[in-house]
Amino acid sequence: MAQTKPKLICLIGAECTGKTTLAQSLAEEFSGRWVPERLRLFCDAMGRTPLRHEQTDLLEQQARNEMSALEEAAHHQQDYVFCDTAPLLTAVYSEFVFGDTSLYARAHELHTRYAMTLVLEPDLPWIADGMQRDGAHVQRPIHERIMSELKNMGCLLYPVAGTGSSRASVARAAVQANLL
Repeated sequence: MAQTKPKLICLIGAECTGKTTLAQSLAEEFSGRWVPERLRLFCDAMGRTPLRHEQTDLLEQQARNEMSALEEAAHHQQDYVFCDTAPLLTAVYSEFVFGDTSLYARAHELHTRYAMTLVLEPDLPWIADGMQRDGAHVQRPIHERIMSELKNMGCLLYPVAGTGSSRASVARAAVQANLL
């Protein structure tokens, strides 16, 4: 019997919407892989947020990390790779922070790889998390920009809202209904 190719599942949302926690949880529950957010790894390693000229590399490294995880998942006969954000989020923040829209074309191209996109609503309490977080006032504008870009691309979106186990249940049901 031929092995099916693992599916990339994107979790995207503004800061402090629970992407990391939910992506890790789903990867564990569905015996898949989790791809951490490249921006967080960068900030932890460098002790600072990225500069404008570093945004393209962050976007491309996120994509490379996802593809590596996809290859590993195929090798280990896993069905899913849960991506803790997407290159699109780098493009959105690049526009928000630097006024740079140059990353959108590449981010749109890369987004076509996802089997589904879970959009995390900004309905969780904002929690400070070091240098990576801008504040609660940023959540809504970033969420609206993400939604605008995804709708312009014609993506089928699966909104994920609620807190705690209900948030996880919404995400789990979306994955089960649309991919199993």
